[in-house]
Amino acid sequence: MKDKTIDYILRATWQAVSRMYNEEANKYDATMATGFALLSIDREEGTPSTALGPRMGMEATSLTRTLKSMEEKGLIIRKKNPEDGRGVLIYLTDFGKEKRELSKNTVLKFNESVRKNISEEKINHFIEVAEVINELILNKNIFTQSDNNNDEDR
Repeated sequence: MKDKTIDYILRATWQAVSRMYNEEANKYDATMATGFALLSIDREEGTPSTALGPRMGMEATSLTRTLKSMEEKGLIIRKKNPEDGRGVLIYLTDFGKEKRELSKNTVLKFNESVRKNISEEKINHFIEVAEVINELILNKNIFTQSDNNNDEDR
């Protein structure tokens, strides 16, 4: 993969991870999005529906579909937020908590497998690189950098 661009490597790797999680989730009549939602909902306090999208990096329409499916399967229930009558809190049912544990174990198994095959030093470098990429994007420093940075190279 040496002559591939960084964005290609990120995209291809994420697609492989996503495919792997979806194949595993399919065994339990679920999806990766469902598993991720289960892990993003507070087990005891519930989670405001408006906080889930940003937490999961998911668009509102996709999140709405996922939550509807989860509710139909009995994984979650929605309740009015007592502190804000306009808002809705999402709670895990007992069945949802059970499936959450399954999702958690799947993620932990993936992490354990990766950590068994890659040194701690390389994992730390990977995390550091990912943090820098995220910071560059968050601070909008990718396409807004001035050409001044390259003046010394000319």
